[in-house]
Amino acid sequence: MTPDGGPTAVSGDSDFVVVANRLPIDMERLPDGSTTWKRSPGGLVTALEPLLRKRRGAWIGWAGIPDGGEEPIVEEDLRLYPVELSNRDVANYYEGFSNATLWPLYHDLIVKPEYHREWWDCYVDVNRRFAEAAARAAAPGATVWIQDYQLQLVPKMLRQLRPDVTIGFFLHIPFPPVELFMQMPWRTEIVEGLLGADLVGFHLPGGAQNFLVLSRRLAGANTTRASVGVRSRFGEVQYGFRTVTVGAFPISIDSADLDAKARNRVVRQRARQIRAELGNPRKILLGVDRLDYTKGIDVRLRAFSELLAEHRVKRDDTVLIQLATPSRERVESYKAMREDIERQVGHINGEYGEVGHPVVHYLHRPVPRDELIAFFVAADVMLVTPLRDGMNLVAKEYVACRSDLGGALVLSEFTGAAAELRQAYLTNPHHLEGVKDAIEAALDQSPEEGRRRMRALRRQVLAHDVDRWARAFLDALAESKSA
Repeated sequence: MTPDGGPTAVSGDSDFVVVANRLPIDMERLPDGSTTWKRSPGGLVTALEPLLRKRRGAWIGWAGIPDGGEEPIVEEDLRLYPVELSNRDVANYYEGFSNATLWPLYHDLIVKPEYHREWWDCYVDVNRRFAEAAARAAAPGATVWIQDYQLQLVPKMLRQLRPDVTIGFFLHIPFPPVELFMQMPWRTEIVEGLLGADLVGFHLPGGAQNFLVLSRRLAGANTTRASVGVRSRFGEVQYGFRTVTVGAFPISIDSADLDAKARNRVVRQRARQIRAELGNPRKILLGVDRLDYTKGIDVRLRAFSELLAEHRVKRDDTVLIQLATPSRERVESYKAMREDIERQVGHINGEYGEVGHPVVHYLHRPVPRDELIAFFVAADVMLVTPLRDGMNLVAKEYVACRSDLGGALVLSEFTGAAAELRQAYLTNPHHLEGVKDAIEAALDQSPEEGRRRMRALRRQVLAHDVDRWARAFLDALAESKSA
């Protein structure tokens, strides 16, 4: 039966199916009304593409533009199945429930979540369409891996459609404390949706533990192995006649590829050019973020401003570069945040800059990958100060680019990465004096101290890459199904 009582879906011929909000392509509508697309491989597709090709794989997701159609896209032996979203779907399912309800709730209420029934109804409807698309693509006994907070109802819906498939789910953002999650009006539906999977994965043991408690409280599940921590990475939930495994799998990056690109002569030459364009300052501070209220951009700007005011940082030999990728520009809280950050940048430059020599260089646009790597190579101190972040891969990317063992990483304690990158200058982003002290320590570290810290950071990042993460999850998924 389908989730709404219809007939069971017909199976497809893909042995491995990835279901994500977005396809690994960007579709663009041209002025003449036709569409074109270009690949946008992130870390996830880099890790999964070999598996998709080897196992007759399929990727299901939205193509990124409203009413983009559902015509399959076949590139060599990689099959992409678009799920069409209307303008209303984008407004209610994506910008609404996913990003104005779930995102702030799961990031510790930094902004107040909005709970609207019409958003929820659309979220349910879109999740059903994703589940139906997965059911059509999956071969008998296939493995289906569902990704992230936009699709938390899909595991249960897909299990109703296709009880023969093995289902994994991974959450790429934090999972909130029990007390916060209980605010959600549709809390039971979401927990039951996730319990449709054979394996539910989180970045950190804390998120997995929160989910285990909620499974018992909201869905009446029995927790057979409740501890997800130092001794065991897994917990188990007995839900009906099924056992659901819950575990922690910290995601990473394609660190070897970044390491190789950062060693490239052209990239290193561009890094020297960036320093020259800035007037060859003694120290360059760098922030690289999606423009989001969780990222703590305002925190580092305030800290930098006060360090300048207190003469702990010299304005004539230190600059801060903030690269801010546009994000969710139709959402009101994002508009207000952008205005506030740009006002801060203007204030600092008005107070401490000189004509032709601002102390903060702010770019609000996407930066090409090779250019971004050159910025990583050029920067003396990387500032990663989110108020809350599931992992934060920028911190790992910076480390992977520093084969010279130069540079320093200032890292928020409230990122998933902080659990692994212990040799960074860890700081509480809610404590401004602590952030200032961490920045000052990173700027003033001795070369020997810097090399010691960076060597340890690189050992972690290069050993634990995105391929190892994907294999760990899929091995655990296969094991959970056979148990």
